[in-house]
Amino acid sequence: MFAITGITGNVGGELAGMLLAANKPVRAIVRDPSKAAFWANRGCEIAVADINDKTALATAFEEAEGVFVLVPPNFDPAPGFPEAQAIAANLCHALDRARPAKVVYLSTIGAQSLRPNLLSQHTIIERALTGLSIPIAFLRPAWFMENSGWDVAPARETGVIPSLPQPLDKAFPMVATEDIGRVAAEELQKAWNGRRVIELEGPRRVSPNEIATTFSDLLGREVHVKAVPRQSWESLFKSQGMKNPTPRIQMLDGFNEGWIEFEGGHAESRKGIVPLKTVLMKLLERDA
Repeated sequence: MFAITGITGNVGGELAGMLLAANKPVRAIVRDPSKAAFWANRGCEIAVADINDKTALATAFEEAEGVFVLVPPNFDPAPGFPEAQAIAANLCHALDRARPAKVVYLSTIGAQSLRPNLLSQHTIIERALTGLSIPIAFLRPAWFMENSGWDVAPARETGVIPSLPQPLDKAFPMVATEDIGRVAAEELQKAWNGRRVIELEGPRRVSPNEIATTFSDLLGREVHVKAVPRQSWESLFKSQGMKNPTPRIQMLDGFNEGWIEFEGGHAESRKGIVPLKTVLMKLLERDA
């Protein structure tokens, strides 16, 4: 039995689909029971647990050959990342009690960085989980290509995509969620001991300019990208409701300045197979 958190999202859904296609039993861990029907109809066992409920998590992880852990994103954490600290404690308690055969934790590129930024939440959780005497793999993917879903409407409506990653001709490490799910499925079906780090990006790096050009090709119209001035980020994020935009700004600086990078660098990262064009095509079809 493979227990999957975040199964209603892109990565968890891809992972679960691949395990089911391999005739592996899957336990779908959901926070909202109303979202369980789709996976129950596909033959999954259902467990209801929230990342903040360590007792329910432990029950959901019991008797699992492998557990996939995906924590809900928090783009506006409080100073000091108390939310991540609490999640780390809950996961340690639940996994230590359930003792699954192995764990794959969905972390992030740059989790090794000591410079504070939004991704430091994963640094905190990785550090805590490393203390467990359970085989664990930290899967560190690049920037999700699916984040370009935010660009679909402006590409269609105005032909101008705003970009926080910059300079616009810089190629950034990106990856498709399909590749993340595939690698997670492969790792869960392997046997290993101790701690592993798997750094994953797409077939090649992608610039904001290339994203705009690909949209142009798919839409049959001119699409350009425009850099959002850094000096406007704080007021922009606060206008969107963020209380503490500093970690997000630090993360963007890290990508743009290059200090958020894979621990082993570009040469050592595992490469996916799904190109940007395939992902953008799916995003356009979904929002058609």
